[in-house]
Amino acid sequence: MKIKQTTERRISAALRIGLVALLLCTNVAIVVLLSVFLQTHAVLVYLALQMIGLIVTVGIQGRWGSPSYKTAWTILVLGFPVTGVILYLLWGGSAQRKKQMLQPMAPPPHKDYERTRSQDYIQRLEEGFPTWGREAKLLLKHDFMLYKNTAVTYFPTGEEFFADVLSRLERAEHFIFLEYFIVAEGKLWDRIYAILRDRASRGVEVKLLFDDFGSMTRFSDQMVGALRQCGVDVLVFNPVHQYVNRLYFNYRDHRKILCIDGDFAYTGGINLADEYANIVKRFGHWKDSACLLEGEGAWGLTRQFIHLWQRLGGELQSEYDYYRPHGPVQAEGWCQPFCDGPNNPLDNPAEEVYLQAVSTARSFLYITTPYLALEDSMLSALCTAADSGVEVCLLMPGIPDHKYTYLAAGAYYDRLLSHGVRLFEYTPGFLHSKTLVADGEMAVVGTINMDYRSFQLHYECGVALYGMPAVEHVLRDVRDVMAQSREILLPKWRKRNIFRKLSESVLRIFTIWM
Repeated sequence: MKIKQTTERRISAALRIGLVALLLCTNVAIVVLLSVFLQTHAVLVYLALQMIGLIVTVGIQGRWGSPSYKTAWTILVLGFPVTGVILYLLWGGSAQRKKQMLQPMAPPPHKDYERTRSQDYIQRLEEGFPTWGREAKLLLKHDFMLYKNTAVTYFPTGEEFFADVLSRLERAEHFIFLEYFIVAEGKLWDRIYAILRDRASRGVEVKLLFDDFGSMTRFSDQMVGALRQCGVDVLVFNPVHQYVNRLYFNYRDHRKILCIDGDFAYTGGINLADEYANIVKRFGHWKDSACLLEGEGAWGLTRQFIHLWQRLGGELQSEYDYYRPHGPVQAEGWCQPFCDGPNNPLDNPAEEVYLQAVSTARSFLYITTPYLALEDSMLSALCTAADSGVEVCLLMPGIPDHKYTYLAAGAYYDRLLSHGVRLFEYTPGFLHSKTLVADGEMAVVGTINMDYRSFQLHYECGVALYGMPAVEHVLRDVRDVMAQSREILLPKWRKRNIFRKLSESVLRIFTIWM
């Protein structure tokens, strides 16, 4: 029975992907044919469009935004002036890039005391860790509060994460919110589904938000229907077959948030699929991580879920205060949950947090990421930090899940290595963890990859940790990963063959579409 359901799910997903591919190819074909027609039958119009192409190129270079994004479009417009102009007007303009089918709505408002309290917490943070007060102020400017009285538990493996999650889900009394990029049917989902169905039958408010692109080959319409029938509210983020002509499907919900009863909130790199707990093997051993916030800080993640849920048209059963934590938890240090999204081209908190951490680190900076596609600003910041004597280490998979992204990452290795940045590849398998730890004082755990998509296109989330025991736990985990990894050395790296070098250079240009 399960084999039949899996086959049907894959066929359905293949049909939807095929439809999207067909629509995209049709769009491109129409544009190309129109260009050929104009060139042969309307020369003056064609020449006018070529002139417009030059103007568009100047406009692309003059706009705010990612250099990678501007370079890719400039190459397309200059290489194929008329076709490139039309495609840019369809897909590349700022209005198309930022306009998505989400309701304009402010997030749940902060209480007045939360702002005052956050300012007070920042002052205390600066007394103990002067350099990291700037990071906290940066996030506060983006309206993300700093919290104390929050116990943070770090999970270095998916196995430990799910053991804790399943236990707490079974005890949920008021509400369960889940938001994930990938939800996949399998052994793990069977257990989660049984718990959600049971909790919903007992009056617990259960809501699931998942990304269509991330889940469509692994999560069936039948399962969505079964969830809704048993009382679970389900929303699908940005179905890929809608608005293909505007490339809205390029913007994905990459966040991973799980909130229980207001007091507990999880985030990290772990999706709801068997490979994340190594129940099945994909690309060797799957190494991931997550963290749990218990206390004041849990509201920071719950608030993020509520905001996107309501922007998608979802409703809540109660007022906002119902979903807040019930009380503080005595704990050391401070935490600051934050999120990011492509709505505002000049507002990229995730990228700013990483850039600030790179420039602030004094002794060492370790970053784990499954993908590497760096903007010039981040690349320069990492190299400058290493040149300044900071030990900068980037840890990546030894067995990649996508060969083209692995090759594209290699385009940055030579410059990074030549400036003293240390690069490691996790030999047991696929490193999917997204963490940053600096000086043993500050850490970030979340969903953010070191690439263009995370910093510019995806909805992401994370939590910055300052001066708490969990920072040491992140550091210990990263050093354990480093011990199991092979270090890439510059002399050997420069001996790679010419075909790989060419592939890296070409793929780097198009990383914004990968």
